[in-house]
Amino acid sequence: MIDYISGVILYSETLLDFKLGPILSNKGIIPGVRANGELTPIPLSSSEPRITSNTPIPLSSSEFRVQGLDNLLESLQRARAAGARFSKWRVPIACASPASGLPSRLSLEIQAETLAQYAAISQEAGLVPIVEPDVEFSADADLVRSAEVHERAIGMIYERMKVHGVLLEGSLIKPSFPQPGLNHTSRANVTPEDIALATATVLTRSVPAAVPGVLFLSGGLAPITATKYLAALNALVKASPPGSAFSRLPPLTFSFGRAIQGDAMKDWAKGDEAAAKAALGKWSKACWHAAKGEVM
Repeated sequence: MIDYISGVILYSETLLDFKLGPILSNKGIIPGVRANGELTPIPLSSSEPRITSNTPIPLSSSEFRVQGLDNLLESLQRARAAGARFSKWRVPIACASPASGLPSRLSLEIQAETLAQYAAISQEAGLVPIVEPDVEFSADADLVRSAEVHERAIGMIYERMKVHGVLLEGSLIKPSFPQPGLNHTSRANVTPEDIALATATVLTRSVPAAVPGVLFLSGGLAPITATKYLAALNALVKASPPGSAFSRLPPLTFSFGRAIQGDAMKDWAKGDEAAAKAALGKWSKACWHAAKGEVM
């Protein structure tokens, strides 16, 4: 597995209590830490109801802010002393058809400001920040709508990061793939090539050239789906002519959690350690190939 994985994101408790930082570093794997706290509903967001089946539903049932900025500097300084060299902060972004009102501008502003503050604090602590805007796909957005929300959210994040003085060259982004929602009829027919084109377009329009890399999240996708999306994206970039917008994108790789660990966790729960190791190795290698535009 160490041939295909260059970094591991740990919970703070795991990093500090089990002292895994030096162990991973000695194996050539860079330790990182999950920095974000838990979710809480956005206050007073019920003043902007969304409509589902003609029934108003408060945005607070779908939109959240992320806790954890208080005392974050001290927490990340402890993580760095324990061996961490990067950190990650996820924010959830609701996404549905335009009629739903999701995401609200209020939510996008809150998420952008939160990620910008986090990134600045992370760099002050000596860690590379990975900003993670996770646009969910459980509703009825089509691919165009999903791409629109991704582009808007990412653009707002970088606007706030510049205001906070974040060194973009010392940061990374971990976005989701634009995709139709589970409740949209087009989802069954969308191809990895469709996802690749939408994703590359979003990145060229919203991620500044100074950002050195993009690491995609799997976001609950099946392992085979996540790897196919990443492989199609990199194949598209590799096939783009020199000087095109797509050819100027930074390295596009993976920071998959469930897509790599899901099958292994099932085997581990059954007590089959050998099968768990095999599954972990299988999907790590598949993702490594996908980052080169290849389907294993």
